[in-house]
Amino acid sequence: MPIRLDLPPTLRDRLGETDRALIGLWATAGSAVNAEIVAGSGCDWVLLDAEHSPNGLESLLAQLHAMAAYPATVVVRPPYGDAVTIKQYLDLGAQNLLIPMVDSAEQAAEVVRSARYAPEGVRGVGSALARSARWNRVENYLARANETISITVQIESAAAVSDVARILAVDGVDAIFIGPADLSASMGLLGQQSHPAVVDAVLHAISAAQAAGKPVGVNAFAPEQAERYIEAGADFVAVGADVAILARATEALVDQFIPQQPTAGEPSATPRASY
Repeated sequence: MPIRLDLPPTLRDRLGETDRALIGLWATAGSAVNAEIVAGSGCDWVLLDAEHSPNGLESLLAQLHAMAAYPATVVVRPPYGDAVTIKQYLDLGAQNLLIPMVDSAEQAAEVVRSARYAPEGVRGVGSALARSARWNRVENYLARANETISITVQIESAAAVSDVARILAVDGVDAIFIGPADLSASMGLLGQQSHPAVVDAVLHAISAAQAAGKPVGVNAFAPEQAERYIEAGADFVAVGADVAILARATEALVDQFIPQQPTAGEPSATPRASY
């Protein structure tokens, strides 16, 4: 007789159970080893990214397997929130989707429809073939599928900030997540996530989520920004990414032993120590 399984709590569940901001890290290297290391760090949640990272279905599956042994909640970001991609990611066993570039309530509603079976949506039915239902070993999966999934949409444009109240009102949108990098670009302030106008837009979206009674997250790799947004009421915050941490840490280590080359007009650097 086959065993019967239940699925881990969703991000929606985790957010509903805590009285502090959940702290997350990105896993973007496309590596199951990296993903497992990040998941074991003690963070609350991990963003497994496929929008700006070298991830396909097979590598995502390997990373989901690697992280399954750890308590961190895994959130998966597809490259785009279309019905076909959402169907594939859900069937792969991704329970928590972060959908990028959602600019309007209408777009958010289509995302929700893509994640739900008929009659509420258009998700194709393949649970007997899919890891989402553990190949029909999750009891009553089809009837309970909505309970096992959370949908977070990204607010990362000036248009989305303008429509954030309507986006938050869409049934099935469990949370919003603010992306200051793309938001700053859409405001004509490329690369200036700390610009006062960008910060004000982020704070506006946080306030709108609080008013709507829905969780709000934000990407904030600078500690002072993360602290500011947590104080403003952010419920979950991404504070770093595996590849960025590796890049900065390796640079800092090498700088201890290899002197920086001087630019024109500057005095010569200290000679490398012998050992």
